[in-house]
Amino acid sequence: MIDLYTWPTPNGHKIHVMLEECALPYAVHPVDIRAGEQFDPAFLRISPNNKIPAIVDPDGPDGRPIALFESGAILVYLAAKTGRFLPRSTRGKYEALQWLMFQMAGFGPMLGQAHHFRLYAPQPIDYAIERYTNEAKRLYGVLERRLGETGAYLAGRQYTIADIAAWPWARSHANHGVDLAQFPQVQRWYDAIGARKAVQRALTVLADRQKKPIDDKARETLFGAAQYARR
Repeated sequence: MIDLYTWPTPNGHKIHVMLEECALPYAVHPVDIRAGEQFDPAFLRISPNNKIPAIVDPDGPDGRPIALFESGAILVYLAAKTGRFLPRSTRGKYEALQWLMFQMAGFGPMLGQAHHFRLYAPQPIDYAIERYTNEAKRLYGVLERRLGETGAYLAGRQYTIADIAAWPWARSHANHGVDLAQFPQVQRWYDAIGARKAVQRALTVLADRQKKPIDDKARETLFGAAQYARR
């Protein structure tokens, strides 16, 4: 059974979805990032960058346990382990991986910045809000063009880890200042993935933990000096 260290965030949901899609048994270990549990030394031994998600697979590729952090790396690992959601052809594999990298390098980090400055910054900064909202709309436009070309998913006709990586971030489109009605191909893709049973199950993982509002203490833990302490 895979040990999953996670919290109900877009990056956490990527791995929830993948594990459910692959029907892999897993045990959930909540890492409450609002309470600072990501800085616990035991977790840092698994995820040295103090970020969720992370996994420990007791049945690693050489028969020994393996610990992995970074959601993109975990998706690639699970795809290799199961033979699912990453095309087997060389061309198909790299087409999927480039869109996975697009999510990891842009569609996640930039949307995260838009979300932060629009909702969580202690004071509104017009320049930052405009910059990251515009970048969010540009990135949704990149998805719109690509999905219009394929008529299905990011890597083509096949649902892959690229879609599994990008979809959870698109769930917060309103917080990015984006109206999906302006991106009909993204809306089609978003609805199709959201209708998958495995995705619906994945969204229930730690869902009750999302109901607690972020107070000043949690805000300081998430965005204050604790993030930058040397460990």
